[in-house]
Amino acid sequence: MKYLKFLFTGILFGIILTKSEAISWYRIYEMFKFQSFHMYGIIGTAVAFSMIFMYLFKTGIITNYLGKKVFIKEKKKGLTKSLIGGIIFGLGWALAGACPGPIFVLIGHGILPILIVLVGAVFGTFIYGILSKKLPH
Repeated sequence: MKYLKFLFTGILFGIILTKSEAISWYRIYEMFKFQSFHMYGIIGTAVAFSMIFMYLFKTGIITNYLGKKVFIKEKKKGLTKSLIGGIIFGLGWALAGACPGPIFVLIGHGILPILIVLVGAVFGTFIYGILSKKLPH
């Protein structure tokens, strides 16, 4: 029962992605060809909301689901690692036609070939877990 709010948050997330057409391969294709502002608007809105919520978490106005203050440690800035990570993420996004968020929404819509992407994402996460100690952070 205590996990019900997470289920409803996920359902709301799926509805928002569907209604905003963020799960459409054609919208993603338009974005990568710089033909439409639609996806950039969605991503920009997500960044703005994230900035607001990070501020609210850091100041303690919002707490985690247990009622405790969230502590966010500062990360070292690094241009190279951000560029490499962004390129890998972007290539995966362009090849799959979906970023990690909509994968489960697409499965819910009955688009079963996305299961290949899900298996690839889980496999990539597993490989990263094995190699993470050897990679520069």
